[in-house]
Amino acid sequence: MDWIWILIIAIGAALIVIWLSRDKIRARQVPAGLRPGMAFPDFTAVDETGKSVSSASLRGSPAVLLFVRGTWCPFCSKQVANLAKYYKEINDTGARLILITPSPLATTRRVADFFKVEFEFWLDESLEIANSLGLVLESAVPEDYQKEYGEDSVWPTSLVIDADGIIRYTALSRFIADRPNPEKLLAVLRTL
Repeated sequence: MDWIWILIIAIGAALIVIWLSRDKIRARQVPAGLRPGMAFPDFTAVDETGKSVSSASLRGSPAVLLFVRGTWCPFCSKQVANLAKYYKEINDTGARLILITPSPLATTRRVADFFKVEFEFWLDESLEIANSLGLVLESAVPEDYQKEYGEDSVWPTSLVIDADGIIRYTALSRFIADRPNPEKLLAVLRTL
């Protein structure tokens, strides 16, 4: 009877390793245009009010940019909740905190209201920006959410950009549940 339990545990452990490595296989290298020391690429997006915004407008003050998948993603929601706790400290460095998301306008406003923090939300509903930066994750949206969000999403990515528009820190999630610690982002900001 003990051999059955050993077999069950061994099979369970093997399945866990396979499941965890599945996401790690999908991990990717930082795209060349997003490496620290590079100028942050120019693009235009739409903010949560529907107004056009440009990445060139980031010059003049540091910024933390987060590419997040959407409110359907529990790991992104947790990341935003963790950042909300550090919002004041990040803001005190003079940095802007911008979340770039393929989520629809109504969804982003609900997130901002929920956390009662004035994050800036830039929208990339067509994933044009994410595609140009090499951050699209194909077939990443669960089927239950595809009607609202589509099939593809962004690879979770965090950037710290200095006042001159130079990337000083880039973190691509190693796997879908991985997100950088807000304290790391704050530590980089404090060195600028």
